[in-house]
Amino acid sequence: MANVDLIVKSKIKEAVPELNVASDVPEALNKKALELLKEAAERAKANGRRTLQGRDL
Repeated sequence: MANVDLIVKSKIKEAVPELNVASDVPEALNKKALELLKEAAERAKANGRRTLQGRDL
């Protein structure tokens, strides 16, 4: 899976306005999101589908 930026950094602060956000959070969150998508893609393929669906997450 390609290493792409899925996370909009400015939106993290909006999601947790009561907290400061460290500079390493966007990268860590992006890594988690990519892992989640990779697992979901494998699940879809294992079920014989070429379409990623919410239930794969």
